[in-house]
Amino acid sequence: MPILDFDTNSVGLADNNIFGLPSNMDNSKLILIPVPWEVTVSYRNGTAKGPEKILEASYQIDLFDIDSPDMWKEGFYLLDFNKDIIKKNDYLRHCAELIISNLSEGGSTKENIQLQKKLDEINQGCQQLNEWVYQQAKELLNKGKMVALIGGDHSTPLGLMKAIGEHYNDFGLLQIDAHADLRQAYEGFTYSHASIMYNVLNEVPQMKKLVQVGVRDFCDEEYYMIQNNPNRIKTFFDNSIKKRMYNGDTWNQVCNDIINELPQNVYISFDIDGLDPKLCKNTGTPVQGGFEADEILYLFQKIHDSGRKILGFDLNEVSCGEDSTDAIDASVGARTLYRMCNLFMKSNLNA
Repeated sequence: MPILDFDTNSVGLADNNIFGLPSNMDNSKLILIPVPWEVTVSYRNGTAKGPEKILEASYQIDLFDIDSPDMWKEGFYLLDFNKDIIKKNDYLRHCAELIISNLSEGGSTKENIQLQKKLDEINQGCQQLNEWVYQQAKELLNKGKMVALIGGDHSTPLGLMKAIGEHYNDFGLLQIDAHADLRQAYEGFTYSHASIMYNVLNEVPQMKKLVQVGVRDFCDEEYYMIQNNPNRIKTFFDNSIKKRMYNGDTWNQVCNDIINELPQNVYISFDIDGLDPKLCKNTGTPVQGGFEADEILYLFQKIHDSGRKILGFDLNEVSCGEDSTDAIDASVGARTLYRMCNLFMKSNLNA
């Protein structure tokens, strides 16, 4: 049963679920999996608190969306935070910091028995996290639920993508990101946040086409991988997009070219650092350039308008920093999440 008895003009109640909605597993079509995990982040901590900060900010959102005024009635439900995952994240993050510090000082993990044991433990823990996400998503999909994920760092949605691939078969992946995330086992971490798309390409055969948008920070290894796999990877570099627009092309024209690269079924992976860093200045690795939030939401709307079906999505790397009280990241994250939920719902109701 959809949510029918709720006053959207009243104050958001913290006793309710995300966005202040009186949602539960039974009255919600869309289930959000929170994954407070940042074990392999290579620069700044804080993204593990992303789901918590987004939840807190979500109570301040006015639910009227002029493009999708009633989608909330179908129910958006955020699962409880898993305390075991939080505990394991904290422990393994400490282990990873020791490894990263050693590497930054010119050391070798392989030559240090203790650090090698910690690395093995981290890789095993990350694999277990992926399996947990996969099992959660698979169970929900089999129940007829729509599923999305809130990270955490960008390594977190691999299990969801695997479950989506098994449930729906062929799909394309739209990645909004400042980074290519095509590194192989970055810093020795098999499931690094910087390796998510490399791992998807190798472990999710149903993902037929990766379309990247906004990439502006990458290494030569990643660049050559893109160039050598034109049938499976299409990258719209931030620099190339800006040059087109400086020379007179509109964002609408760029969006049309992006969408033309996507197949009928689409999964969206949104790393918040794809935006201009003024909107996500506490994210793990902010990079100058990027987009306004409305530009990306316009692209998502055009994907829906094109008749393509959105199968699932993730939003990750939202952070307020380790000690910061600056709420802009969480506010942008929560509002972006709400619009994505609405479009995801509308895409599936219209199918």
